[in-house]
Amino acid sequence: MTHTIDREGTRLVLRVTGRLDVQTTPELEDALKGQLDGITDLVVDLTSVDYVSSMGLRLLLALQKRMFKQGSMRVTNVGESVMELFGATGFDEILTIE
Repeated sequence: MTHTIDREGTRLVLRVTGRLDVQTTPELEDALKGQLDGITDLVVDLTSVDYVSSMGLRLLLALQKRMFKQGSMRVTNVGESVMELFGATGFDEILTIE
């Protein structure tokens, strides 16, 4: 998994590539520490994500809860297999997916 973080004022775009699983999710959590302070618009771009484990789902839920308090979060460019997972787990009802 690789990621990039682009901050433009109070907007942060997180682009993730690869898998969000038990091995890669902690790395992403560490990279995000302190990055969300002052952010009111978080965009999580999953264009190149082909797998999300329960640990990845937990991270997305934690991000959603935080952003609910300080602004908004959108998940964009969700592939078919990840969208199926979101549907099966109810995350399609929790997350704002574009």
